[in-house]
Parts: sequence; structure tokens; C-alpha cells
Amino acid sequence: MLIRQHIVLVFASIAIAVVIGMPTGILLTRYRSLRSPVLGLANIMQTIPSLALFGFLIPLPFIGGIGARTALVALVLYSLLPIIRNTVTGVLGVEPSVREAAVAMGMTDGQVLRQVELPLAMGVIVTGIRVATVIAVGVTTIAAAVGAGGLGVYIFRGLRQYDNNLLLSGALAAALLALVADFLLGLLEQRFSFDGKGEGVSAIQRLLLVLIGIVFVLGVVASFRSAKTETTTQGNRVVIASKDFTESIILAEIAAQLLEARGVSVERQFELGGNLPHEALLSGKVDLYPEYTGTAYAAILHHTPISNPRQVYEQVKQEYATQFGLDISPPLGFENTFAMLVRGEDARRLKLKTISDATPYAPGWRAGMGQDFMSRADGFPGFSKAYGLKFREVREMDLSLTYIALASKQVDLIAGNSTEGRIATLDLVQLEDDRRYFPPYEAVYVVRKAALTPTLSEVLSKLSNAITTDEMRKLNYEVDGNKRDVKEVVREWAARRR
Repeated sequence: MLIRQHIVLVFASIAIAVVIGMPTGILLTRYRSLRSPVLGLANIMQTIPSLALFGFLIPLPFIGGIGARTALVALVLYSLLPIIRNTVTGVLGVEPSVREAAVAMGMTDGQVLRQVELPLAMGVIVTGIRVATVIAVGVTTIAAAVGAGGLGVYIFRGLRQYDNNLLLSGALAAALLALVADFLLGLLEQRFSFDGKGEGVSAIQRLLLVLIGIVFVLGVVASFRSAKTETTTQGNRVVIASKDFTESIILAEIAAQLLEARGVSVERQFELGGNLPHEALLSGKVDLYPEYTGTAYAAILHHTPISNPRQVYEQVKQEYATQFGLDISPPLGFENTFAMLVRGEDARRLKLKTISDATPYAPGWRAGMGQDFMSRADGFPGFSKAYGLKFREVREMDLSLTYIALASKQVDLIAGNSTEGRIATLDLVQLEDDRRYFPPYEAVYVVRKAALTPTLSEVLSKLSNAITTDEMRKLNYEVDGNKRDVKEVVREWAARRR
């Protein structure tokens, strides 16, 4: 399933990029003044980080949103540069004497292009398509961050669950797919090498017809799915999103299963990276996702962190309603704050219980911090100042990788999550925030007011104070530690609550 999604995304995006890129490249060979700005724009598109591009595309009408459509747009943009550039290079690389001889024979410009320039340039053009395809195979792994599926799902899950089998499944499959695509396109490149018998022209025409047919079919399918989605949205249907870590996925699945038990159709858009769930909610692409009051207060509303849980909740609820038109559910009953974690063996050997206990050892330690913690107002800058911490080295890295780095002794202290299941799995110890630096992080659901039906209100009310910290940590452990399926774990939890 995931391999099929990956292949469809790659080759659909390449087909569209070829249909756009080849005519654009040909146009640039005829209008030199357009060459620099168009190639410059294509260069810029390829240098934009993929997650940033996804975040920009989500709010846009028609081409944006969550899922395969957004990923397809991004992949096409990334694939255009090598195709356009190689088309220009191939056509302009035809010997001027050959072109002059064709004109002398009475050929029109169109005939010169079709019968002389394109056949001779096709090998270079296919090389550009090969490069674009290999790039697309790699970039498509990031598409999982916007709910588009593909082999990136295995990679992200493997990082979260410390599961090398999942990591290798995604990485090796993506690498194999890139090698196969490169090999097949290499054969095609040889086929398009001009042999002087005019075969290249008919082959080009057949390729273009096939690509146009593929794009047409994809367009019809996309339109059908879009129309079906719009029709369904008007009925009894809720789109639920989650962030790209285990706890958020579990909380989203809990809401999904409770709604489905009441006859509501649910579309899951899980494992969205960065701030994409919030952006998707604002643009109306999703209806609900799990969040934390401290994150909403400091990272979204940009307030200076405070320690009063009730005040944080009330202010977040009020400002989300007035600024965004969003509602905040009652707290779910547990808090997931930042957790300063060290290895259990170090905590026992050095008798570490609080963050202040670790301060004397920090100058000789390496710290591993997630990108989110390094950049937010309640994160590393204020934390290190509050405790007077000076580390030998601070490494900014993906949050899921920090747990692996700590367990393998690549770093000595990380900023994790207090309900993380891997704390027990990897024998890690959470140091007490004895100076009470971190604000409260009560778990809640954020929901669009327009989507707040009586059934959804009933479910959110039922989940008020329904999950304890110990329960949440056990649920995380079942998924991350015991490698169980999220749906199965949630189903068992819901059965116990009846």
C-alpha cells in the first residue's frame, strides 16, 4: 500500500513536470530574454525546504490542503528545474551547422524542432528526467508529513518507536525504488539516442501521448475524489488530524473511534509535521486535532510563559475563539510537559533527581534538543538561563532522534516529553523541574467552531478528565515499546472505559 502510494506520487509528479517542463524549455530556447528569470525561479523552488513549502501550500485554495494533492504540487515544483534546464541545454547543444542545413532544405522552424532538434536533444532531456525522478523518490519520503502516505511513513514511525526494522523498510525500499527508476530511465535514454533513422521522432511522440494520457486520467480521478470529498463534507463527516508523534496520533485515534461508534464518518489525516495541523485547521482542511495548552499559549499565541494552569487554559480558549474562530475542549486529564531526561545509569550513579542537581555536570555534557524546543519562547534559551546551564555542546536535532542519541550515549541530556513511552523502554530518568520553569501543558482538542456538532460536543465532553498521566504513558509504551498498532491499543482502552 505505502509502496504503491510512493510510486504513484513519484511518477504522477514526473509526468506532470515533463508535460510542463519540456514545452517551457523549448520556449526558452526561442525567447532568450525569458531564460534567466524562468531558470532562476525554478532554482529558487528547488532550494526551498520541503516542510516549509508544504506549510506554504496548505492554506492555498484548490492546489493546497492535506494529503496527496499538496505533495504532488510540491514534487512537481521540485522536478521542474532539471527537466527545463536539460531541455534548454539539449536543444541549444545541437550543432548550428545541422540546424542551418535543415533550414537550407526548406524546413520550417516547427519542422526543424520536431525532426532535427528534439531527436538530437532527447538523450540530454531524458537525463534531466532521470535526475528529477531520483530527486522525487527522495523528497516523496517527506510527503508523509502532510498525510500523503508513501514510504516516509515507515521512516517517521521507525524514528518515533526506535524501530530499526521500520527505518530500514522505508529507507531501503526508497533506495531500491530510486535505483530501479534510474536504471529503467537509463534504458530509455539509450533508446532515445538518435540513430539517424528517424526513429527518435515517433518515440518522442508516443512518449508525450502516454504522458498526456496519464496526466488526463490523474486529473479526472483527482476531480472525482475532490467532488466526492466535498459532497461528503456536507454530511456527517469529521476530518481529524494529528501531529507526527505517537501521543498525538493516539489522542486523535481516540476521538476518531468514539465518533465512529456514534455513526460519524471520520477521515484521518495523521502524522502531520511541524505546525501543519494548526495551519490546516485554520484553512478548513481539518476539523480537529490534539494540542497542549502551553504550546498554544507560548508557541501559537506568543505569550510569555506562566505557571497557572487555569489561567493558561482560559486565556487560550478565549483568544483562540476571538482570533481564529476555534474552540478548545475541556482538558483531557493529563499534562505532557517538557521532560529533562538523562540515562538511568547516570541518574543513579550521580544521584540526580532535579534539574538543579545536573547543573554542575552540564559543562562536560552534550545536550540534544528538538528543533521545536530550541526555537520557542518557553524553550531552550529561557530554560538554560533559568537554571544557569552551560553545556559543552548543544545539538539541535529531530525530537525522535534525541531519545536514540541519549540511549546510545551520543548526548547526555535531552528535552523530551513527560508522557513518552520510551522513557521506560530505554531506562531514562526525568529530572524534576524544581524551579518550575515550564508552563502547564494540559492536553486538549482544538476544533473548528463550524464543525462543532452535538455529537462531537458529546464526545469531547466525555473525554474531559478521562485520561490520567499514567494511562497516557502506558498507551505510549504499548505503541512505542511493544510495537502494537495504534488502533488496537485505542480499541482496548475504549473497551475498558465502557
